[in-house]
Amino acid sequence: MRAIGLILAGGSSTRMKELTKNRATAALPIAGGYRSIDFVLSSMSSSRINKVGVITQYNSKSLTQHLNSSKWWDFGRKKGGLFVFTPTQTHDNSYWYRGTADAIAQNIDFLKSSHEPYVICLLYTSDAADEARSV
Repeated sequence: MRAIGLILAGGSSTRMKELTKNRATAALPIAGGYRSIDFVLSSMSSSRINKVGVITQYNSKSLTQHLNSSKWWDFGRKKGGLFVFTPTQTHDNSYWYRGTADAIAQNIDFLKSSHEPYVICLLYTSDAADEARSV
């Protein structure tokens, strides 16, 4: 299957308190050297998805550093690549996505420039999404 991967890793979480105070939820350590996002990226790589975009917002430094330093996944630039997107600063906004739709809209060029017929999307939920589901 020809597909592009899109991971929306920008959710904040107040439920995890100190664990996500200085890092994105997707960058939480699991079993030592792994991060929670590693399992998703490994699955996408094993499924032969060659181009993956990660959209992040809150406390993205640790996640960006982890993604830039890891060579565990086969997302070489010649095959497609791994792309990390943070909010674009304009006079209309100040480095924040106003929700999932805005995050995708600000990065729509990434999807438009891809020629794959399918998009596999994963959303790391935030507290707001959890609360909306419980209503």
